[in-house]
Amino acid sequence: MTGPSADLYPAIEPFNSDFLPVSERHTLYYEQVGNPAGKPVVFLHGGPGGGLMPDYRRYFDPKKWHVILFDQRGCGHSRPFADIEDNTTWDLVADIEKLRTHLGLPQWAVFGGSWGSTLALSYAITHPDVCTDLFLRGIFLLRKKEIDWFYQEGCSRLFPDLWQSYLEPIAEDERDDLVAAYYRRLTSTDAAIRQRAAKAWSVWEGSTSRLLFDPASSDKFGNEQFADAFARIECHYFTNKGFFPNDNYLLDNADALKNIRTVIVHGRYDVICPVENAWQLHKALPRSELHIVADAGHSLSEPGITARMIEYTDKWSD
Repeated sequence: MTGPSADLYPAIEPFNSDFLPVSERHTLYYEQVGNPAGKPVVFLHGGPGGGLMPDYRRYFDPKKWHVILFDQRGCGHSRPFADIEDNTTWDLVADIEKLRTHLGLPQWAVFGGSWGSTLALSYAITHPDVCTDLFLRGIFLLRKKEIDWFYQEGCSRLFPDLWQSYLEPIAEDERDDLVAAYYRRLTSTDAAIRQRAAKAWSVWEGSTSRLLFDPASSDKFGNEQFADAFARIECHYFTNKGFFPNDNYLLDNADALKNIRTVIVHGRYDVICPVENAWQLHKALPRSELHIVADAGHSLSEPGITARMIEYTDKWSD
């Protein structure tokens, strides 16, 4: 491909990792990599419920950036695992701010994709004065039409073969509201019912995340432990409409972000979060920089998306 390099920075280990209690129930795992004296940035993973992966550390020049990454409530190494009690968007926004305060950082940049972009926008709208930059990818505004497109009808027409596997755990007379039907199974007291539903839900997303089908991505999403938290927490958030006061909350409040330097990167053929989302956010933030990657789907690891994100973390490392 032409343009920026899609090469990640070399693998790196944290210089610090620890746990931060954020409520009587929840304790977060977090880690710090790069240069402790560098420009701070917090990485917000996808899902909700996705958890961290080592490659997430590699989107930043370790000589210039102080990178903070954490597992959100209920996933990864955070405790308790797969727990949906006291687990809302606004709990996570408060957690991010507690982590910033705990580390003694007056400001930081925010990097998030997919659900991470939803959470980044929610945090920045609530705390605009502490956000120096927004690096946003695969924009997800968590509106009803977006949930319906991917989990009820729309994307199903592009992937009818994969969709069949997503439908299988759900009885035909419950398929008029698939998210609600999945929620009943993902919160069942029967472990076998939960596991079957969790795998089908997760594999549907993993199988459609890239421009070209990637069996490795599908396998990762089908891992029993990963799927348990990913599907349960994701469905919990979607059932509760993201815990937003209205369907268009993020766009309605985008004016709060007008003074934050923002880049928006989105794959042209993203079937999980259609590119319309990125366009509408860019129109609400006319000073933002928008890059639609011509040969990419949803995943952060798509070469064109990786290249653009690294281009901007390099450019804005001042």
